[in-house]
Amino acid sequence: MGTGERVSATGLCAALYAIGSFLTSYLVSPFGRGQFRPAVVLPAIFSILYGPGVGGLGAAIGTVIADSMKHGALYLPSLLSAAPGNFIGFYIFGKLTRDFNWRKFSIASQISLWVGCATVAYLYTIVISLLGMLPPSLTPEDLFILGTSLTLWFFITEYPFVILLVPPILRALKFRGELGGGPSWLSSLAIPGAVFLAISLIITFTPASSEIMRGLILKLNPSYASSTLQLIQLLFAGSGAAMTIAGFLLQVRGA
Repeated sequence: MGTGERVSATGLCAALYAIGSFLTSYLVSPFGRGQFRPAVVLPAIFSILYGPGVGGLGAAIGTVIADSMKHGALYLPSLLSAAPGNFIGFYIFGKLTRDFNWRKFSIASQISLWVGCATVAYLYTIVISLLGMLPPSLTPEDLFILGTSLTLWFFITEYPFVILLVPPILRALKFRGELGGGPSWLSSLAIPGAVFLAISLIITFTPASSEIMRGLILKLNPSYASSTLQLIQLLFAGSGAAMTIAGFLLQVRGA
């Protein structure tokens, strides 16, 4: 692929990702920060079709555009945290799926999203703290709790879209001809779903719930922190149950 084609593909990826991300940019996490972003499907597709550089750079540019549109000016936290995290995540995804098969796709989706989400979340937490957007009394432990919470939120709201929507889109685009079969839904959906269910039990019935509550109070009014914690527990339980059931059903059907 020539330089001109790469530049065009990167620009198209950035534009589509910016539009898709902006459409859901006002749906934020229970922590008051971090967005709901199913548009991650788009740079994932571009990473597979055009390579890791196109998908990674397109995602980095697109996320800065979307966040800056939302805030009405260049949004530094996006430039300093979301851009590098998106680039790293989708570059890794493109690298791992270069010699494409469904097994590599499943593994790449999990690894790249965990790495990308964690990079965005922890960098974002550090950046907004340095910019004075968080209470100055926060300890490193407090920031770690917030970063970990955002990592889990990003992953749990992005991964199902990638694993469920990318395969039919690739088939519709006739990527490398007709792709037979599909991902192993047990390892791609059912097992991660079971992990989310386990997390929901941990944050509901162990001392971890009090630590999360303490992290929520950092951002939210204490009167809202309890209901927010319940929403988080419901998010993990509901998503985990849905992914586990869907994974088993799709595996049985051979979809």
